[in-house]
Amino acid sequence: MTAEATVPTLATDDPVLAAFAEEVGVDGPVAVEGGRTRWSLGGELAPGTRTVRAPTGIVAYTPDEMTVTVRAGTPVADLRAALAERGQRTALPERGGTVGGAVVVGESDVRALGLGSVRNAVLQVRYASADGRIVSGGGPTVKNVSGFDLPRLLVGSLGTLGLVAEVILRTNPMPPVSRWLRAGDADPQAVVDRLLDPSAVLWDGTTTWVLLEGHEPDVDAEQITLAGVGSFVPVDSDPATGVPVALPPNRWSLAPGDLVDLDGSATGAFVAAVGVGLVLAERPQPPRRLAPAVAAVAERLKQNFDPTGRLNPGRNPADR
Repeated sequence: MTAEATVPTLATDDPVLAAFAEEVGVDGPVAVEGGRTRWSLGGELAPGTRTVRAPTGIVAYTPDEMTVTVRAGTPVADLRAALAERGQRTALPERGGTVGGAVVVGESDVRALGLGSVRNAVLQVRYASADGRIVSGGGPTVKNVSGFDLPRLLVGSLGTLGLVAEVILRTNPMPPVSRWLRAGDADPQAVVDRLLDPSAVLWDGTTTWVLLEGHEPDVDAEQITLAGVGSFVPVDSDPATGVPVALPPNRWSLAPGDLVDLDGSATGAFVAAVGVGLVLAERPQPPRRLAPAVAAVAERLKQNFDPTGRLNPGRNPADR
């Protein structure tokens, strides 16, 4: 069957997205190349896979409604700078790369207690499907979902269900005060239990970092509360990452209650986001075997979205 006979009608009147879908096409293995910051996550791309680049640019930004529509190829740093001009931010992690890459990796920022998760930040997604169409799911005012919740499915999928072209993200206001504190004598779980609403509690096995955000009187009061837990002192954050500690490259996902039992024997050097279940470690997490029922659901989804296996072949979201 020829490509001309199988090209479907594009479900978009946006010429930029239409051109992206046409480039993806309908035949042969294909993947989107972004900033390559997490390029090998979930496995190496199969040899012979053609790579394309997603479109770039901020399409629409409505600060009053706290939403931004942005092309997937846009660098996260560019989006962050544009939102900061209006005193807002998103949940995408500040680890480099593109917006689309951050979405399909699905890795939340270590400050997820305050920023929220990437999965909850994605309100709408438009992607090129395996059969070369632009498909839309979700929306900025979606209240109920019937059928597949496409934004949540695409987050963390490593591009194996669709090649993300554009997303609508929820934004949130930047707080008047953001204050990082550090202590070498604090139990991180005691910190979480003592504070009302920290934006982050990080721990590397010896040192605990806490991010307090809000209005200055509230932040001052929370800092006083911490005096009973450890000897906390203010510390500056890295402007590039937003945190005061170097973050190892490999993501581990653990039950939040298991984080304080880490000793580094398996992970190597690590930074754990306490209360979130996220660990960034020196060593990669060993592959995890999905429960048979979960594996069956994942296989059915793959068959529904990409029956010929042409999207990001070689990658498995379960191995990220």
